[in-house]
Amino acid sequence: MRTVLPGKPQAKLQAVSTALWEGQRLVAYISGNALVILSGPHSLIQTIYDDQLLTLEAVVIDEATGNIAVSSSEEVHIYKPYGKEEGDLKWSFQSSLHVPSHDNDVLTLSWGTEEELLIGYSSLRLYQTTGVDTLIWNCSLPKPVKIASFSYDASLIASTSHHDRLIKVWRRQSFGSDDTRFNFTYLPHPTAVTDIHWRRPHDRQQILDHGLFSICADSKIRVWAATDPHGLQALQLWAEIDMQEAIQPRHIETPHQSSDRYAFIIGSEDFRFATERALQAASSDRQRDHHALEHLLEVAKTSPEICVVVDRCGNMSAWGLENVGCKSRKDTDKFNIAHVENVKLSFLRDVKPEQANVKFLTFCSQQSDSPFTLLVHHFDGRIMWYESKVEELFDPSPRQQRLKPKALWTGHDGSVKKIVRSGSGKALISRTNDNEGLIWKQGNDKSGMALTRSSSLSCPEHIHRSCLLQEGDFVVNLHHHSISLWDARSPVARLAVSCAFQVEGKPLCLIPLPNSNTNSLSHYVATITSMMEAIVWKVDIPSRSQQLIDEDSIAAMVPFCASELGMQDDLVFVLPVDPAGSLSTTSEYLDTFAKDLAISYTDSGVLRAWTATLDLDKGSVNWLVTSTTETGIYDPSLASGSSIRKIAVVDSAKTGLTIWDPWSGQLEFDAKYGSSDSIQDLDWSSTPDEQSILAVGFPYKVKILAQMRYDYLNAGPAWVPIREIHIKELTSHPIGDSVWLGSGNLVVGTGNQLYVYDKAVDTSNDKIMDLSIPVHQHQSLSIFDLVTYLNGPLPVFHPQFLAQCILAGKLVQVQRIIIGLYKALKFFVTGDDVDSFVAMRPSDFYVEQKDVSYAAKKETRSSYADIFDDDEPETVTEELATSLIENLAKLAIPQLSSHEQFYLADIIECVATAEKQRRSMDENAMRYLLFFRQHMIRRSQPPATQVSISWREIIWAYHSDSQDILVDLISRHYHGRMLWKHARESGMFMWMTDLTALRAQFEVIARNEYTKTDEKNPIDCSLHYLALKKKNVLVGLWRMAAWNREQSGTQKLLRNDFSEARWKTAALKNAYALLGKRRFGEYAAAFFLLAGNLQDAINVCANQLHDLQLAIAVARVYDGDDSLVLRSLLEEKVLPQAAFEGNRWLATWAFWMLGRRDMAVRVLISPVYTLFDSPETPNLKSKSYLSSDPALVVLYKQLRGKTLQALKGASKVSPRAEWDFVVQNARLYDRMGCDLLALDLVRNWEFLRLPKETNTNGTLPPDPRNMLRRRSSLVVDDMPGPRSPTEQKMKPIGKPAPTVFEEPSTNSLLDSFGF
Repeated sequence: MRTVLPGKPQAKLQAVSTALWEGQRLVAYISGNALVILSGPHSLIQTIYDDQLLTLEAVVIDEATGNIAVSSSEEVHIYKPYGKEEGDLKWSFQSSLHVPSHDNDVLTLSWGTEEELLIGYSSLRLYQTTGVDTLIWNCSLPKPVKIASFSYDASLIASTSHHDRLIKVWRRQSFGSDDTRFNFTYLPHPTAVTDIHWRRPHDRQQILDHGLFSICADSKIRVWAATDPHGLQALQLWAEIDMQEAIQPRHIETPHQSSDRYAFIIGSEDFRFATERALQAASSDRQRDHHALEHLLEVAKTSPEICVVVDRCGNMSAWGLENVGCKSRKDTDKFNIAHVENVKLSFLRDVKPEQANVKFLTFCSQQSDSPFTLLVHHFDGRIMWYESKVEELFDPSPRQQRLKPKALWTGHDGSVKKIVRSGSGKALISRTNDNEGLIWKQGNDKSGMALTRSSSLSCPEHIHRSCLLQEGDFVVNLHHHSISLWDARSPVARLAVSCAFQVEGKPLCLIPLPNSNTNSLSHYVATITSMMEAIVWKVDIPSRSQQLIDEDSIAAMVPFCASELGMQDDLVFVLPVDPAGSLSTTSEYLDTFAKDLAISYTDSGVLRAWTATLDLDKGSVNWLVTSTTETGIYDPSLASGSSIRKIAVVDSAKTGLTIWDPWSGQLEFDAKYGSSDSIQDLDWSSTPDEQSILAVGFPYKVKILAQMRYDYLNAGPAWVPIREIHIKELTSHPIGDSVWLGSGNLVVGTGNQLYVYDKAVDTSNDKIMDLSIPVHQHQSLSIFDLVTYLNGPLPVFHPQFLAQCILAGKLVQVQRIIIGLYKALKFFVTGDDVDSFVAMRPSDFYVEQKDVSYAAKKETRSSYADIFDDDEPETVTEELATSLIENLAKLAIPQLSSHEQFYLADIIECVATAEKQRRSMDENAMRYLLFFRQHMIRRSQPPATQVSISWREIIWAYHSDSQDILVDLISRHYHGRMLWKHARESGMFMWMTDLTALRAQFEVIARNEYTKTDEKNPIDCSLHYLALKKKNVLVGLWRMAAWNREQSGTQKLLRNDFSEARWKTAALKNAYALLGKRRFGEYAAAFFLLAGNLQDAINVCANQLHDLQLAIAVARVYDGDDSLVLRSLLEEKVLPQAAFEGNRWLATWAFWMLGRRDMAVRVLISPVYTLFDSPETPNLKSKSYLSSDPALVVLYKQLRGKTLQALKGASKVSPRAEWDFVVQNARLYDRMGCDLLALDLVRNWEFLRLPKETNTNGTLPPDPRNMLRRRSSLVVDDMPGPRSPTEQKMKPIGKPAPTVFEEPSTNSLLDSFGF
């Protein structure tokens, strides 16, 4: 935690208490009904909300036991410490003391010895609180006491009443609970006593002469001591200090200059410890003169009490009191130590008289790192923690700063309801349910105070919404029927102007509108009502220079315009977006590139983002919907947007969170939390380069999510939690609201407190370690730096960038990157930097590369260069790959994590293998092979979740002309023992297009399934052989299965002719019997095939076995690609599944299999569910960003010119849709960190030309080939011919006949020769 604003301290004399308990400094103070316990300026130990006591009035800590007593006007509660030995110090309720009825006088508290507690009001009551609380002494008083305090040894009590000029000193006659007695004497004063202070030793065991300091309304400090212990008076007057004479004015007095004086006492032990600290520091710094320290060392030798007098102008006079209590007092026992200026104690001007009081506490512990500390309790609701070096505090030479402010403890006295920030995040306002607000400004990092209180605001009307202008100098509050402007330049904000308004609906939000003229003094704020009516006001504020000249210069506010926005159907809410990124400015043009200003959401889950621009000439504001996102989340409970196009939505149960990208309408994040974790707040921030950060608020914790680069290859998350903040250990009150500061600090409001959390994130926590990012050299990172690591451009040798280059067909660049990295790591040592471009130019990725042969390169080299470059590699050979992988295993590249280096080594090995096969494989085969190998390597590492390769890789192989080589390489990978699970994993039977080779490979699978076990069970291969229609082979296998008890019955059944109806029925009965037993799913499907019922067989595979690939493979093998059953499966099962999941890869494969190549191309651009009616409503997954893989644009470019049907499908895509598709994929590349590929895409993309009519009568459609910008002779004509009316009513069946020559497979040639 950076700092804490624990709440507004009560304006009471005993609102603050401090003690040194068992070597730990404790400070406790009361705020409302909260007890706040701290151990340092920013170290909050615990906040206890005492719901039984409505308002606390006094707190005191017992130095001996650590017990804390708090009181209201009627009751005292005692809290006891626990957990100190375990390192988790907390306090728990011990007991309560009820005070007999009285006139609601303020109670005073003081701890004595052995847990005795003195309670003073209209009587003095002394309780023994060990065990059972017992009243051991009681004395009624004529007037209620204002102060009643024990001396350090509890032998004396000093008490005084309100406006009383007498101090009663009660002398203890006996100790013990059985007979406790006191007698008293008076210490007379000329006027009312305002404060008293006992002299106290550092150690309670130390014996010290009693000394009492009293401050009187006549501005004098009187020192009372026991100079005559046998006299009638317990204490006698020892010395006086006149505070008015102690500080004489050195300048001409101004009219507003105050004559108030304040005083505090520094104990002799505290002063000694402070000078010892100063002496230790001076001994290590011999370069400077230490005249002031030498003077203080002389003073400290006599162990004086230090009496310090200050005024509101920063003047201070310090007096030493030596030998306090000595019978023979000398004139030299009271002496002046210093008179200095610039002791700045943050006194406010123009405060109410009851708020002008100040209470001081001082301490300096014996620990070597303990500085001199001054706590200043201002009764206007602040506690300041100052630290100083005594040689600087008392240095008579001029100094600019003698006290360093370390913390400001202030805040509200009621629960924080809402926190609103300014656009820059440098100011914010926090509000309570009582319509009281505090304006805060971002503090100076050097001072240690993250927030400083600028002003306070108390509004008589209910505040509905608020916004800040001019960095918190002015506040606009929206009420139900009016809007008010407040001037917050002074400590107490004042109402400048109020405007009433009348609207039909309810005002929902308050939005500051950006002004294109940044120097203008006019601001514009708008509200949007529930009827979607926008009302705008113009606010004129004085300039900075005018404010300096005339502090009373006021602001003005007038109505500017009103307009109807429409779209109010089932509207739930309109909210201003959280400002993120650079400050929002507007231009003269109203377009979708402007930053969003507000979002609206409806009951049906439709999100709309809004922007606006001012038209000052026409006196109007133009509104525009920049994006519309249909989330499918009905009745959302909460939504929040950022100005850089990110929207978070919470479902009606408040447990589901989704994050959307309005640019594309895509889902980026979806999470469900437990029922106890209800989401109640969403706050956006961003890094300076506009990477988004989201704080998700729960009742007692805040989860911070950061966006990540898209990762399509691993289907990685787009958002990850990087930090979790828990407040339950600090307070029992739930979180009210939270907001980001512009510096990256998170402000959390809980109860009447504000917690400001540091922007530094510990990189050793589990959440960061799980991200596997290269932060090993940093113990902590700024949250902005961490999110930058997770986003932004990747180095060209990053595995994700290399993989996307391979998909984009940039194999030459991939080779050059790997070779460049190989050269860079040759002489690399730990600590060196690696060039992110490995000596390549950015233009190498978007300017067409000419393939220069190795011989030509040799000719261009000089003879001198030949000496060194003869051994330079030209391609990625297996030897180069091995050497580079060895380097990656032992070196840590700064830009990569260990996981990423492992994946990089894998890609390098894959590229070397593909290079070896380059002459016999096309690009699609290389794409498939690369990612198949990656899939196999990653599957071997835990956790292995993906069973088979993705449909993206299947598509590459499906459109490859090198399928025979791929089949051979995959078979070798499984050592020639490929089973069906291996075939399913590789997707082989989805991408093989040669039916002869497909059936041959299926027979290989059948043989391997049969021989996979020692017993060689025919059941394992029955489905495969029956799909191949090789029943006789199966009969032979059953003949050899003598061990199987079903052998004879099965053999007998298989020998029958299943073309006859009776045997078909018998086979069906067996199939249904097996299904009834819920066993042998494949065996049941085999009996359906035996009966000739292909439809039921594939239904079993798809529905019972949940193996879609097996169903498709069986249909293709059994009845070919023209099968009606296969067509039905694709149309009724595969395409609806693709629409439900948003899987465009599966959809384009299914359409191509159906012969609908036009649709296969169109589905690459449009979401699947938009092209046909699906029986099921698409789920959220269908809208995920993963459904828009940028590799789709590579496939689209490849397929659209492959056949006439595909070209016709591309022609149905509107130019605007194609433009949006390309731009969207460029954004995806950018989000992935592949900015160079995005630049290449938008720079080199070729749009189709609009078709031209070639004939005048219009009887023939235009030739789609004319749309291509390059030669079109290689486009395959697969257009179906004219059909009769009867044929047109039928669904198209099967694939069209091939129009190009197909080379016969090797197997068919060998069959022709009898092999």
